[in-house]
Amino acid sequence: MQFIDQAEIEIEAGKGGDGIVAFRREKYVPAGGRAGGNGGRGGNVILVASQHLQTLLDFKYAHRFEAENGGRGGPNNRTGANGSDRQIEVPCGTIAYDAETGEILGDLVEPGQTLCVAKGGKGGLGNKHFLSNQNRAPDYALRGLPGEHRHLRLELKLLAEVGIIGLPNAGKSTLISALSAARPKIADYPFTTLVPNLGVVRKPTGDGTVFADIPGLIEGAHLGMGLGHDFLRHIERTRLLLHLVDATAEDPIANYQTIQEELRAYGHELSERPQILALNKIDAVDAETADALATELNQLTQVPVFQISAVAHIGLDALLQKIWESLDQLTAVEVAIPRGL
Repeated sequence: MQFIDQAEIEIEAGKGGDGIVAFRREKYVPAGGRAGGNGGRGGNVILVASQHLQTLLDFKYAHRFEAENGGRGGPNNRTGANGSDRQIEVPCGTIAYDAETGEILGDLVEPGQTLCVAKGGKGGLGNKHFLSNQNRAPDYALRGLPGEHRHLRLELKLLAEVGIIGLPNAGKSTLISALSAARPKIADYPFTTLVPNLGVVRKPTGDGTVFADIPGLIEGAHLGMGLGHDFLRHIERTRLLLHLVDATAEDPIANYQTIQEELRAYGHELSERPQILALNKIDAVDAETADALATELNQLTQVPVFQISAVAHIGLDALLQKIWESLDQLTAVEVAIPRGL
């Protein structure tokens, strides 16, 4: 399955139905009655967040979506049928922009959440509506109004509580495969991972937590170098970052600083996001080297450094315990201080 996280589509709501001119002939209604009904409302175009979709791939092949037009008014004061709404399913985490103005129309986060992005036109009035003491036999009606027409830009930002970051080949994909049922492509060359990988990791309570492996961050990623410029946006929604540092790299300390600088340069408060630091691949270096690197990283960051090996499953239990504790603490803070205050 291709991972598509941006798409542009054209949408058009339904036109309102026309009102009509009609008269009824009845024995006890002098000169006949005005009986032209109003037209029905045009259908709306509505985005619906679906937990069953992971990408915007569907919009690579379908670019235009239309809602149904409203029905024409009928005689005997019958109102035309309203047009059916057009519902378009998108993945949870999709932001809808007006492509022409750049305005954010809405952010679909929760499953089942809806967003009306184009309103249907109002139905035209039939001649019955214009009856008055001054106009006893109106012989005109109004046409229905057109529905809204828009070009939308859809942007997907993955919904994951924990984002795994680090330079290429730091072991992010190996870690997510070790912690979850996800099976990403793993190889020993840079940029093996070309798209974010999602994995659900089970807590001791049985609840699932979504982890995301964010690929392709290198020096200059915020400027479009490597793959990071395309995928830095996916870190924005994570509550906690897990930073992996490759213990076998030529300069692990410099690698750590490179990623931190990219987060600061990208903005969106990413550098202020809570982080857990893990030194990976300790099975490939001697214990003395691993301890020295962990000590140096600890002195630089003033946070605990977990020594792990994703491939050998070393130190993963302690790392997960720290992640669960950190998420619980973040939840407690969010409850005490509601978002938006």
